Amino acid sequence: MRFVPCIRIFADDVVMHRVEGLGSVFQTEKVPLLELFFDYGDRVVLASDSESNDGVRQLTGEANARRLLESFGAAPLDCLENWASSVPADYAIRVEGGADDFCAFSAYVVPQLRALGWRVEIDRNYPFRIVPWEPRWYANIEANADNASSNPSCGDRPDWFGLELGVDLEGRRVNLLPALLELLDRTSGNGKSGKSLSDLAEGTKKCLALPVGDGLYLPIAADRARAILRVLAELWEGHAAPKGRIEFPALRAPALLTLKKAFSEGAELDVQGDGRQRALAWADRLTRPAPPVAVPEGLVAELRPYQVEGLCWLQNLRERGVGGILADDMGLGKTLQTISHILKEKQEGRLTRPALIVAPTSLVPNWDHEIKKFAPQLSVYCFHGADRHASWGHAPNSDVIVTSYPILCRDEELLATNSYSMVVLDEAQTIKNLRSRAHAAARAIDAEHRLCLSGTPIENHLGELWALVDFANPGLLGDEMHFGRFYRVPIEKGKNEERLLALRDMVAPYILRRVKKEVAKELPPKTEVMRPIDLRGGQRELYESIRVAAHAEVRRLIKKKGLAASTVPILGALTKLRQVCCDPRLVRMNAVGAVRESAKYNMFFELLETELEGGHRVLVFSQFTSMLALLASGLRERKIAFAELTGKTIDRASAVSAFESGQACVFLISLRAGGTGLTLTSADVVIHYDPWWNPAVQAQATDRAYRIGQHKPVISYQLFAAGSVEERIIGLQRSKKHVADAILGNPAAVGSAMTEDELDVLFAPLSA
Repeated sequence: MRFVPCIRIFADDVVMHRVEGLGSVFQTEKVPLLELFFDYGDRVVLASDSESNDGVRQLTGEANARRLLESFGAAPLDCLENWASSVPADYAIRVEGGADDFCAFSAYVVPQLRALGWRVEIDRNYPFRIVPWEPRWYANIEANADNASSNPSCGDRPDWFGLELGVDLEGRRVNLLPALLELLDRTSGNGKSGKSLSDLAEGTKKCLALPVGDGLYLPIAADRARAILRVLAELWEGHAAPKGRIEFPALRAPALLTLKKAFSEGAELDVQGDGRQRALAWADRLTRPAPPVAVPEGLVAELRPYQVEGLCWLQNLRERGVGGILADDMGLGKTLQTISHILKEKQEGRLTRPALIVAPTSLVPNWDHEIKKFAPQLSVYCFHGADRHASWGHAPNSDVIVTSYPILCRDEELLATNSYSMVVLDEAQTIKNLRSRAHAAARAIDAEHRLCLSGTPIENHLGELWALVDFANPGLLGDEMHFGRFYRVPIEKGKNEERLLALRDMVAPYILRRVKKEVAKELPPKTEVMRPIDLRGGQRELYESIRVAAHAEVRRLIKKKGLAASTVPILGALTKLRQVCCDPRLVRMNAVGAVRESAKYNMFFELLETELEGGHRVLVFSQFTSMLALLASGLRERKIAFAELTGKTIDRASAVSAFESGQACVFLISLRAGGTGLTLTSADVVIHYDPWWNPAVQAQATDRAYRIGQHKPVISYQLFAAGSVEERIIGLQRSKKHVADAILGNPAAVGSAMTEDELDVLFAPLSA
C-alpha cells in the first residue's frame, strides 16, 4: 500500500525544575518537538507503531532524510532505520538547540524533506517560524557631524556618520542593527569563553536567525552573517547604539564597500540616507589606487619603481587628508621616499610651514646628511645639541626641522609654539608605549599631515600598532579600551580570525608594507643558518640547578600573585638562564663558582676564525653588553681588529667609519644601540650570539648588512644552546611574527600571548 511519510513540527509545554539557593523553582518552557507519522490514505500510523516497521524500511530516501535530520540536531534518528527500538514511547523527538538551529531546520531541512516526498505540517503555535521569502536589505546612512564632539574617539575630525541596517518586509522596515550588535558582542572573545563567528556558524548549523517581530525570525546564511558582522566590527566601537544606529568616523567609511560586497550575490542591498553620497565618496577616496606622480625635479637620486610607488602613496595620503605608516622592510629606502615626498610638497607650493622630523638621537645627523645629499633645495635645521635654544629662530624659516625624541620630550612646549605642514616619526615604534612621555609629546604636535616610518610597527603585541595608528589617524581604531577588548584580546588570546581580518581590512588603506624579496630582486641571496650548541659539563649542571630553583620560585609567585603581577621576576629568572647559555661568567651568583667554560663562546670563535679566513667581514649582535665585553677581550687576545658600538659609545660615526673603511673586520654591536639606523654593506656575515624575544628586532639587525647597496651574498648565523630556553624562545618568536605578518599582509596567522603552559615550556629541563 502506498504511503506518505509526514513530519509535524510543534512545541509542547514542559515543566522544568531548577534549584536556586535553598529553594526550588518550577518553570514552564516550550520545547520544539518533531512527530513522525505515515499517511496511508485511510489511516495514519505513528512512527512508534512497531507494526509499521516493514513499510518504514521500504521508505524511499530514508537514508538521505536521516542524514538531513542528524545534521540539524534531531535525535534519536536511527528511527528511520529501526523505529521500534529508537523512537521514545511518546513518539515525539525532542530537537536539541536554540533559535538559530530551529530556524535553520525550517529554512533548510523542511524544503529538502518536501522535495523527498515528505509532507511537513508546522503547528500554528510553533515559536520559531521564519520569514518565508528573501527580503530586501537596506542600509540607511545619515550625516552625523553634529554628534562628533560627543564621541571620545573622534578627535578633531568632524566627519561622522550614522548607519542603520535592516530588512524591508513587504513595506515594513525592521532595523536589525541592535540584534546584530548583540550577536557581535557575544563574539568578542577573551581567550576562554568567547566564541568567534566561525564557532557560532559551526554550532548553529548553517545560519544565524534574527527576530523581526510577530514571532518571526529571519535566517541569514552563516557566510553572509560573518561578512556583515565583520563590517560592523570595523565600524562599531562597542558603545551604546543611539537611535538604533552605529556612529562611525569617515576614516572607517571603506567598510561600507565591504558591506555592499556581502550582498553582491543572492540578495540586494538598498543604500539610502542623506549621508549616503558623502560616506561613499569618502570610501572611494580612501580606497582608490594612488594616481601616478612625477618624481620631483632636482632629486639627486634615481628612485626604484617600488620607491616611486611609495612616493605616489605618500602623496595620495596627503591628498586624502589622512596619515599613514610607511612600513617597508629595513633597507628599502624609507628615508629617501620621505625626502622625495617633502621635496614634492615644496615644489607644488604646499610646504607653507616646516616639516618636522623626529628620529632617534643617533639618526639626527643621518637625516641632516641625507636631506642635503638628495634634496639640496630643501633648507634643513637640526634642533639638537646643547646650544639648540640659541638657534631656534632659524626654525620657522626652514623647510625641514630635524630633532630627536629626547629633545621632543624636553622641549615639548617650545616645539608646540609652531605648527607644521607635516610631522614624520622615524623609527616610530619609539612611541609604542602610549603612556610614555614620547607618545604624549608626539600626539601634541600640531601638524596637517602625520606620517610614521617603521619597519616593525608590531614588535611585541597589537597595542603597539594601536599607538602608531592612533597617532597617524586619531580615532580610526577607537579608544585603547575598545581596541583591547574588541581586537587585541580576541586576536592574541582567542585567536579570533574574524577580528584579525576585520582589523587588517581597517588599517590596510593606511599602511604600506613591501619586503625585500618582493621588490628588491636584484639583492644577492641571504642565507639564515641555525647553529645549535650542546651544553656540557659544569655549564650544563649550572643551567639545571638555576632552572630548577627558578621554576619553583616562579610557580610560587604565580600562585600567590598571578601571572600578570609576576612578570618582572619571571623575566629576571629567564635572563639568568639565557646568560648561562651565553657564558657562565655573565651570571653574578655564588653558585657559579669555578664554572668558566662556555660552549657557545668556544663555538663563536671557531666560527669567526673560519669566516675571517674566507675573507668575510662580520657583524656580531648581542643583547648583553657584558657579553660583548667578553668577546672584545677574546678578540684582543687573538689580535683581531674590531670596532664596537653600544649605548656607551660616544662617537658612533668613528666606530662605523673604522669598520666600513676596513680598519676593523669585526663589528661588535649591542642589539639596542645598533639594531637601527646603520648601513654596513661592507659586511657579509652576521652572527646573532643570543636570540632575542622578537624576531623583527633581530631581522632589523641583520638588515644593517642586507640592504640596498649590498652586492655580496649575506649569511646570518643564529647561535643557540640546544634544548634550552634559547631554543624555546626561537619557537615563541614565530607566534609574534605571525601577528605582524597577519596585519601587514599575511592573513593566515594569528599570534598568542604568553601563558602559564608556555612558561612551563621555557623552564623545562634541558633536552637530552
